[in-house]
Amino acid sequence: MSGLCREVVTLQLGHYSNHVGTHWWNLQDASLCYDTDLSTGELQSDVLFREGLTFGGHVTYTPRLIALDLKGSLQTLKQEGSLYTTTGQDTSTLTWQGQIMTHKEPPPEKNSFLQDLDKLDNGELIAEPDFSSPPAPAPQCSAGGAIDVETVNKTLERVQRSYRLEGSVRVWSDFLRLHLHPRTISVIHQYNHDGESARLEAFGQGEALLQGSVLDELEDRLHFFVEECDYLQGFQVLCDLSDGFSGLGSKVTELLHDSYGGRGILTWGVAPVNHRDSSPIKDLYHMMNSALGMVHMANHSSFFCPLTLRGGFGRHPAPPTSFPLINYDSSLWYHSSSILALALDAMTVSYRLRHSSAPMWQLADALTMSGRKVVCAYGSVPFPMMQGSCLPDALHACNDVLPWKPLSACPEQTDALCFGQSVTLKGLEGQELVSRLVPGAEPQSSLHCAQSGEDVLDTFIRSHFPSTPLAVQLVSSPSKLTPPFPQIFSPVLSPQGLIQNQTPTTAGVLSVPVMTSVQCSVGVGQFLSELRRSCVSLNLRRLAPSFLSQGPESPDLAESLEDLRTLAQRYRDDRGGHLHTSSEEDEDD
Repeated sequence: MSGLCREVVTLQLGHYSNHVGTHWWNLQDASLCYDTDLSTGELQSDVLFREGLTFGGHVTYTPRLIALDLKGSLQTLKQEGSLYTTTGQDTSTLTWQGQIMTHKEPPPEKNSFLQDLDKLDNGELIAEPDFSSPPAPAPQCSAGGAIDVETVNKTLERVQRSYRLEGSVRVWSDFLRLHLHPRTISVIHQYNHDGESARLEAFGQGEALLQGSVLDELEDRLHFFVEECDYLQGFQVLCDLSDGFSGLGSKVTELLHDSYGGRGILTWGVAPVNHRDSSPIKDLYHMMNSALGMVHMANHSSFFCPLTLRGGFGRHPAPPTSFPLINYDSSLWYHSSSILALALDAMTVSYRLRHSSAPMWQLADALTMSGRKVVCAYGSVPFPMMQGSCLPDALHACNDVLPWKPLSACPEQTDALCFGQSVTLKGLEGQELVSRLVPGAEPQSSLHCAQSGEDVLDTFIRSHFPSTPLAVQLVSSPSKLTPPFPQIFSPVLSPQGLIQNQTPTTAGVLSVPVMTSVQCSVGVGQFLSELRRSCVSLNLRRLAPSFLSQGPESPDLAESLEDLRTLAQRYRDDRGGHLHTSSEEDEDD
């Protein structure tokens, strides 16, 4: 789609990771430009997408992605996809002369969104709820034979309000809107996605998986995507943190670290607010898996960032993260994963920019000094800005309070030392970024004196973190919320995600501005210390003996928890300040 770029390979390990990843890729697909002559946007799609050809010679653009999940997790989605399949079945090799009887299980029923996608792929019209508007034209094929994606997007936007998938989303493929490469999906058949038996629940089960056919298949897919890259900058890894995929992710990041030394490995450990079949014993599994996954994946990654709307990873977490302008159901993975995907879209822009991009290893090096490999994320989703106002007004209205909320179950402490921070504000396209001062008028604040949007944002962040090394990115292009992104936003928002002055309308929100912060601070050390103390206080032999029976062995478990303690101590205040939780931990030991 464009010239040489720093490519990234993405890995999604686990069902919730694939929920977040599906929303993430839908966002990328909605902004994707297939016309090379018009590919002048701020973000370079080639970093994430690869170009290919179907058997018919049609040009395709598919994610450079490897997605692992369990048996029964795909439902209506074919593992090999539909871009490179051939119609018909060759029966010429059959030698049986008798009667042949075929027993075929009926396919799972598709929801309304997937049914409409099938129609659009076939060039058919779809029904629209607004009959006062002229019907949208059927999508046309380009010269290469690919469907006109812009027309598809516009058609889906017209029926945005007719999709209510909350009751029909069973798996992540129920809201996947783009085609995947045949080498993308890998199904682990040893474990079931649903049911009471053969579940991937413990860290040790996941660790033991990466061998034999699973290892061979993963290495084959890695080689395929990596070898076609001109300049591979590294890997994005989304990994379920609270189930057995935590152990698998630990081995996968170790494999990437050993096989592709010098490349960036940014690992996001994702976790839902709750699990559908939870119990007190399984909650203990979730906590232990999270603790072991953090220390092991951090050890083999450029950085590791937990990503969740849970209030904590301990036995008694705080309430889920809430946002002033979002009304979401925290129990629905379809909802919570969409918020995390929006935040992830902003947090990763620094190494996806078309111009002046910072490679992912540069981002990691700026945040992980002195071996502090675990970082935490915060987000303002959406960023609160009044329609018709300017960025200095929006930040000044925060009244000296940071606008973001925790996205890593790590509460922010404004008085704690921060070792490094990367802040991104995305999606203010067409909005005023500086204040238009009337000559002779007194500016409201120092923010209103800044000469550029970057200076406004930098001034605001430094007023809260005056001595923290800081990287600031201001990207105007918004995250386009085309169907089937859930409509979870407050009715006071305009279609552009801005707070309206007039009476709220019923129009859907089509894009939102998002502000995110990725931090390495003393608070991360306290977060890790509290998680470790929760784990060491358990008597696993009495409460959950099956966890130990699946591995790791008791000495290995004790060593991992000691490594977690050592990691937490790296976040102590170098200025000689008192770190409350560290002193408590010493007393516990």
